[in-house]
Amino acid sequence: MGIHVIKMPDIGEGIAEVELVAWHVKVGDMVAEDQILADVMTDKATVEIPSSVAGKVLALGGVVGQVMAVGSEVIRMEVAGAGNLKAEAAQATSATALASSPAAPLAPAAAPAKTPVAAPVAPLPSALPTPSATQPLPEARRASAQAVAPVRAPGDKPVASPAVRRQAWDLGIELQFVPGTGSAGRITHEDLLAYAARATQSPSADGLDPRYAPRLDEQTVPVIGLRRKIAQKMQESKRRIPHFTYVEEVDMTELEALRARLNAQHSKARGRLTVLPFLVRAVVLAAREHPQINARYDDDAAVLTRYGAVHLGLATQTEGGLMVPVLRHAETLDLWACAAEVVRLAEAARSGKASRDELSGSTITITSLGALGGIVSTPVINHPEVAIVGINRMVERPMIRNGAVVARLMMNLSSSFDHRVVDGMHAAEFVQLVRGYLECPATLFVE
Repeated sequence: MGIHVIKMPDIGEGIAEVELVAWHVKVGDMVAEDQILADVMTDKATVEIPSSVAGKVLALGGVVGQVMAVGSEVIRMEVAGAGNLKAEAAQATSATALASSPAAPLAPAAAPAKTPVAAPVAPLPSALPTPSATQPLPEARRASAQAVAPVRAPGDKPVASPAVRRQAWDLGIELQFVPGTGSAGRITHEDLLAYAARATQSPSADGLDPRYAPRLDEQTVPVIGLRRKIAQKMQESKRRIPHFTYVEEVDMTELEALRARLNAQHSKARGRLTVLPFLVRAVVLAAREHPQINARYDDDAAVLTRYGAVHLGLATQTEGGLMVPVLRHAETLDLWACAAEVVRLAEAARSGKASRDELSGSTITITSLGALGGIVSTPVINHPEVAIVGINRMVERPMIRNGAVVARLMMNLSSSFDHRVVDGMHAAEFVQLVRGYLECPATLFVE
């Protein structure tokens, strides 16, 4: 048997260090050749590190959240044959490595729970067949300390069947606090009834409503991986860029009517259109007249680069956090091609399959909070760009047109600009031009 060391590979593009964001193995595991060992992150792209050999894991080279240099030791394994270290050197260095990290954790340990927290238990109906009570329960009663101590770590979801969950809902019991005796900790009907019976035996001394019991639990969440990259990016943007935000309302009534008609006629053959492809087209046309908006500013060199091509960043929420895939050469796409590419990029970002090229190189960004509501936002510019266009919710409101009050579909655009290179007048002109295209959508197709 020998020792084989796998080192951090050269990811390319001049990257000198990466962040370790996940381990897929632990000390003592048997690993097959080409099995994924760990995930590392470079900028916003996640890269998988495979094993080049089969063997047993002896030591891990780092912990989740650690920044590792290219060429540093990722993992040490026991393999059949000589390995890539001499036997004598392997014995000496293996002991050192195992002593330093005998079982490196897969993730930083969560902070221990402090004082147990009371779980609210609503009064049980008289029809419930509990082992200890068949009469309706007084409103003042609640579970005793022995019956309500949390049995799971924060974030762990209880395992229970839909029928058990329904019964717990009817009883007003939080499953998080119910111990499970079934396989893999599954909560059974018997567990639920036993918990309910214990909860009725010891009313609290103070008679307080448990819904208003103080909570003293805490949870420490390390900011690592994509979340750390987002934090660094946002801090850099706010530190470097003097933002100013310009808000304008847009009458979307005619555009929505056009979109509905196009979807009715072409959705089966060409796919459905959202508002976004229309907004993309409006930004493309407005950028032709205001090239200083579709630009990137190198503040170290004091150079503003204006682009003819519109590489449009699309702020996309994923499970890991905010990502910005790039719609390249948006000026070349019609509505349906734009819609299809938007869907593809969003799916790639949310599934973690977006490449580094698809996550970099944008010249202006669009962000949307429309689905979550809100009438105004102050979006943060995607450094080193100089502008970001934000979409707020669309709502029907009474408006005065030709002296009459009519219902119109209105939406706000909240856009931020880099005040070092974009004057307020130019920003306002750009937004008003976008507004004009959206309020009269026929002009989007007249060149």
